Amino acid sequence: MTQPHEELIAVPRTGTRGGPQTRAKIAEVASGLFVERGFDAVTVADVAKAAGVSSVTVFKHFARKEDLFLDRQADALDLLLAAVRDRGPGDDVLVLLRDLTLELADARHPLSGLADGALPFFQTVAASPALANRAREIAAGLQQALAEELERPPVFGGDAALLAAFFIAGYSTVLVDTARRHLAGEPADTVAEAHRARLDNLYAVLRDGVT
Repeated sequence: MTQPHEELIAVPRTGTRGGPQTRAKIAEVASGLFVERGFDAVTVADVAKAAGVSSVTVFKHFARKEDLFLDRQADALDLLLAAVRDRGPGDDVLVLLRDLTLELADARHPLSGLADGALPFFQTVAASPALANRAREIAAGLQQALAEELERPPVFGGDAALLAAFFIAGYSTVLVDTARRHLAGEPADTVAEAHRARLDNLYAVLRDGVT
């Protein structure tokens, strides 16, 4: 099995207009098949048949096969942008981002990599180059969206593009470590403690630089 990839920040599950229940059912069925057989061994037609819908219906809800598994990207984007969009003129962007990721960790949200079921998720992504590539694309999209949001009023006083790049890369690195610990069989509480400690390190680096 290959190692987990840095772009696992894109652990993305969302509803959609015009059929959220159908979308949720398709995603659930697809995830089960991918975990059981491996992502690359399952076709969209397989998913459609198991979900009792047509392949056309699957593609109405998911633009590409990879998004059937990495289906929380809209959640990730909404949470990320809301964290900085709602800031006041004197709010520290780094504190807001830190608070968001710590809240995700404390809740063991899927986007933290600490939720129940994280191990089979990471195993499936690590075994599929197609999923890893899509995760990179999602991470790049999140980075660009964060940079653009930081340029809106109240404008971030520093280099928005650099902060977005450092944050996304840093959080992805934290998730990689979390994934590796899961794959190594460490207890869930141990993984969560290490994840939180790594978040503290991330924000120290973002604040003070590497020493």
